[in-house]
Amino acid sequence: MSAPDLPTSPPSQQNSVAVILRAAGCVFAEDEARLLLHAARSRDELDAMIGRRVAGEPLEPVIGWAEFCGLRIRIDPGVFVPRRRTELLARQACALADSGSVVIDMCCGSGAVGAVVQAMIDTVDLYAVDIEPTAVRCARQNIAPPERVLEGDLYGPLPTKLRGCVDVVVANAPYVPTDSIRLMPPEARLHEPRVSLDGGADGLDLQRRIIADAAPWLRPGGHLLVETSTEQVETTVETFTRGGFLTRVATYSETASTVVIGQC
Repeated sequence: MSAPDLPTSPPSQQNSVAVILRAAGCVFAEDEARLLLHAARSRDELDAMIGRRVAGEPLEPVIGWAEFCGLRIRIDPGVFVPRRRTELLARQACALADSGSVVIDMCCGSGAVGAVVQAMIDTVDLYAVDIEPTAVRCARQNIAPPERVLEGDLYGPLPTKLRGCVDVVVANAPYVPTDSIRLMPPEARLHEPRVSLDGGADGLDLQRRIIADAAPWLRPGGHLLVETSTEQVETTVETFTRGGFLTRVATYSETASTVVIGQC
């Protein structure tokens, strides 16, 4: 579903909400005020939503959605909020998938990447996987049919019939080093599940597992796409190469996005 244009609220009401948000440190207070006013169905609900935002909860679970690649993605409390930098990952996956392709959205979180693939590619055969139960429940609201969103550890819950048949595996696995989580903004550190942030000592533990176990699932010529950081990209590429993949890197400087793409 495309994110619609939002109606405007009376300037005085919007300004009063923005003043509260600005005092709490919200950089984009005016925009957030407009979104909150649109989402609230009553004054009591608006007050509760403002209170949650002022207390530091991310805007997206407060209003119930995030815009991602032009889609409105349902976001529940306690679910990882899709970042703009991950839009490159979704677009690269769409560029490699065709009608009828089998695509796996690994570590799917809210299912944002998978939802974009479904929206952009006709009759794509999509599965999504996450280990976090709250994320799975949320993704089932963004991906159809919901039973294609599977709960479990990486490739574990996938149907065995998919082995050797997958065209694209796309993964936004957690890649924050454990010791760096304490440096993240409170919105993420305190309100998103640690399992969606913590990538181990160097941030690449999940990436290594995804890359090492991908080949049996991919068809010949299939692709694995993994989001990583500028600081980690060299190590990620080396891991792909050791896994026998033909590897290239896609970047988009405007959103500091880096995606490593390997072909089986």
